[in-house]
Amino acid sequence: MATTIAHEMSSPFVGGATDQLMTKSLDAKRASADFENATFRGWRRENGRVGVRNHVVILPLDDLSNSACEAVANNVKGTMAIPHAYGRLQFGEDLDLFFRTLIGIGSNPNVAAVVVIGIEDGWTGRVVDGIAKTGKPVVGFGIEGHGDIATIARASYQAKRFVQWASELKREECPISDLWVSTKCGESDTTTGLSSCPTVGNMYDKLIPHGIYGVFGETSEITGAEHLCRERAASPEIAEKWYKMWKAYQDDVIEAHKTNDLSDSQPTKGNIAGGLTTIEEKALGNLEKIGRKCRYIDALEPAEAPAKGPGLYYMDSSSAAAECVTLMAAGGYVVHTFPTGQGNVIGNPIVPVIKISGNPKTLRTMGEHIDVDVTGVLRREMTLDQAGDALIDMIVRTCNGRLTAAESLGHREFSLTKLYRSA
Repeated sequence: MATTIAHEMSSPFVGGATDQLMTKSLDAKRASADFENATFRGWRRENGRVGVRNHVVILPLDDLSNSACEAVANNVKGTMAIPHAYGRLQFGEDLDLFFRTLIGIGSNPNVAAVVVIGIEDGWTGRVVDGIAKTGKPVVGFGIEGHGDIATIARASYQAKRFVQWASELKREECPISDLWVSTKCGESDTTTGLSSCPTVGNMYDKLIPHGIYGVFGETSEITGAEHLCRERAASPEIAEKWYKMWKAYQDDVIEAHKTNDLSDSQPTKGNIAGGLTTIEEKALGNLEKIGRKCRYIDALEPAEAPAKGPGLYYMDSSSAAAECVTLMAAGGYVVHTFPTGQGNVIGNPIVPVIKISGNPKTLRTMGEHIDVDVTGVLRREMTLDQAGDALIDMIVRTCNGRLTAAESLGHREFSLTKLYRSA
């Protein structure tokens, strides 16, 4: 397969974001102007998108190739293997989602270059060709006919070239409108809907008008608040498109396979321990993440990239943390905001996950996992407006290079969504 090596970007390294995002006492007009002028430092990729990380990924096409990818990552420091469990004998819509996810992960702007390894050349080439459309360096290797040792050696030489090339790429100053920010909550409790989820909503209310891309999802966790979510669509057509997605999940998955209800799954035991006794209560807190003003402009399939310009989107996605963050990363989002009540340790291999909590107990017992402390909201020492500003500041700092708690603790959860049994 052909190898495409990109040239070093010419944009110079420029200083970081402005400090005014931390100011809490600005009036609405002044604050809006500050957000509009805010900048961050990122890597502008060949297709114009901006990444906030600079990974060189060793991507297995299938489960059989995990070992070879991990061996290459062990040989070449500065690269990252992303093992997963699927990629053999999938078909139909399930196979389409599989390819869309892998290609999306390799295409994400947080990835500088990709080495793909598969058991055979055909499907491996399909992933390589999909990633190559972004213009970034990518090459593929098939194991059949060569064996592990020879494939690992060839892939290691290429990975070394990629990582040295990527190490010289320069950050550039970028407007806040270049940001793509996703969200999903986890281990929710009563504090989530009262503090950390509204904090994300406040952030979106402030940044969506200035041109960022946002996305929310978790289809099963809209149950009981579907009428409210439907009303937040930008048009009746988008509302109907979204409702069909939600209704299909209700009919084809929940009603078809439930025993009596969703107990122990939605809400989880952790949710119930935290005071959320019904899925309806959980759904109302979940929707706080889209703020008061935002309307979603399209409803996306799992791992689908948005195509209608800046704004808020909905993605039909799992409510499981690793699956949902993986799907949104595959859709092209480069920073993830994750409200949590009881404490969730989720991370992702290529996307920094910023965790926000308003639960004082969680800050005491699991504080090493939390990036933004909004416990002051419940103590009435912090307004939601101030909490939103604090999150925006943390997003900018993360874009500029600050490691999130999940990154510093080595959390790289990655889980593909599978629709049905393999052939």
